[in-house]
Amino acid sequence: MLDLNRLKALHAVAVYGSVGAAADALMVTPSAISQQLAKLERETGTVLVERNGRGVKLTDAAGLLADHAERILALVETAEADFEALRGSVVGKLTMAAFPTAARGILPRALTRLKKDHPDLALLVHEREPERQLRDVSRGEIDLAVVQDWLNRPMAMPDGLSRAALMDDIADVIVPADHPLAGRREAQLADLPGDSWISSSPGTVCHDFLSFLLRSVEREPEIVCMADEYPTQIALVAEGHGCALIPRLGRGPLPENVGVVAIQPRPVRRLYAVWRTDAARRPAIRAAVEALRASCADLDAG
Repeated sequence: MLDLNRLKALHAVAVYGSVGAAADALMVTPSAISQQLAKLERETGTVLVERNGRGVKLTDAAGLLADHAERILALVETAEADFEALRGSVVGKLTMAAFPTAARGILPRALTRLKKDHPDLALLVHEREPERQLRDVSRGEIDLAVVQDWLNRPMAMPDGLSRAALMDDIADVIVPADHPLAGRREAQLADLPGDSWISSSPGTVCHDFLSFLLRSVEREPEIVCMADEYPTQIALVAEGHGCALIPRLGRGPLPENVGVVAIQPRPVRRLYAVWRTDAARRPAIRAAVEALRASCADLDAG
């Protein structure tokens, strides 16, 4: 009989492309992955791995077996979810991830609620960039993710995933104290300058949204500083190096030498919880979504 852990190791190598990447995903050593593959070769009497330069590649037989492993692992997950649903208990292990501002602004309170209400649920939490998370959920590396999208980049849901809306997060423009907009509580989008902006790296959701927003009112943004963390952007604004579009979630206290300007129409990003559809019946998934929604409701009430 084929060993499930060995099939999982083979599937991970097929999905992630190398023994090292598979080991990182399964949180084991590369040596452990290699040992599992060697044992699987002995069990099947088939060569599954061939040397390829400094790495390895899977044989055609391994590819066929990895395809079967994917279906087997999906069935196992469905069986586990159905069994947990039958018991109705929030138990087992749940791996969650969120992008940085959601990890700071939502997760702590949600985790507190989960641990209080469901002490038998083991939790593992990651902070990960939004671009990784849908892929990680699809691959089974994480069970539940908090993701975002903006007006100009709606989130396309891959097959096999489900989602639930959590909240809308408004973004404001943060300006230096001597900026012409600093004394205003609110401004129209057309009032925004086109020069001296601070944003995240090109290709990120937030950078693309700022460019989309300004170009919609015929402003060509001049990005003078790029930093991926909002606290760094705010520090650069405070020193007078430009303006920044900063969401309210997880923003924290602002320096005294900046101004906050609400923009009309309001720039909004939407936050969702995402999980594999096969695991939807797990009470732990439902409990986590409820905890996330409650944490978001507390923010709205505050």
